[in-house]
Amino acid sequence: MKYVGDSRVSAERKSNVPKDYSEFPGKTEAFWPNFLLKEWMVGAVFLVGFLCLTAADPSPLEGIADPTNTAYIPLPDWYFLFLYQLLKYTYASGPYTLIGVMVIPGLAFGALMLAPFLDRGPERRPGKRPIATGLMLAAIASIFFLTWESVVTHDWEAAEEQGKIKQFVEVDQTNEAYEIAKTNTCISCHGENFEGSAAAPSLQEKELTAEHIAQIAREGTGQMPAGVFKGTDEELQKLSEYISNIGKE
Repeated sequence: MKYVGDSRVSAERKSNVPKDYSEFPGKTEAFWPNFLLKEWMVGAVFLVGFLCLTAADPSPLEGIADPTNTAYIPLPDWYFLFLYQLLKYTYASGPYTLIGVMVIPGLAFGALMLAPFLDRGPERRPGKRPIATGLMLAAIASIFFLTWESVVTHDWEAAEEQGKIKQFVEVDQTNEAYEIAKTNTCISCHGENFEGSAAAPSLQEKELTAEHIAQIAREGTGQMPAGVFKGTDEELQKLSEYISNIGKE
């Protein structure tokens, strides 16, 4: 810490021969094994505490990723929220995305790397280094503001809803009605277990009667056009009763 804080290496040459510990009773000790053993013990306590916190409050998980769901709004971890918020502004998004992704962060981190070469004064007090102090305070304020804006403007209720892990019922795929559903492309849109997809809603979560399902299959609804079902009335009855009983058996 002293080396990093001073940002310089002392030019004073010191002997490599260690001092006699008896000169400083109670104030120093051998690095091996005394000091290193204490370091290991502190590290072990921290590791056990960290593992206990991880087990007590596990990382929240969301549903299985669906690459076809274009309505999903991803959210980065908290330490990248300021960059996430930056990409929402006019000249950092859309046709200017490259500016928000590469140019602005590149200038910021590049200036941080060049700081030791740009400000080489001997002063260490913040008041004596107004330019460096001002730039650092401006960077901290910008990160804090952008992070705060990202938190307060994000729709957390919608994010929680879209990320829920939903339990789906495994349907009986040996049923004759399931083959009827495959023939009439119901499976390709609603999923193998009628759990829904980006193209069609879940049929497991809807309380639909057999009559209502048959009507939708014939007349269509929403983005589903009319006349999708091409089977007979008997097949339609079997399919509608099969779907209406999903999860109720």
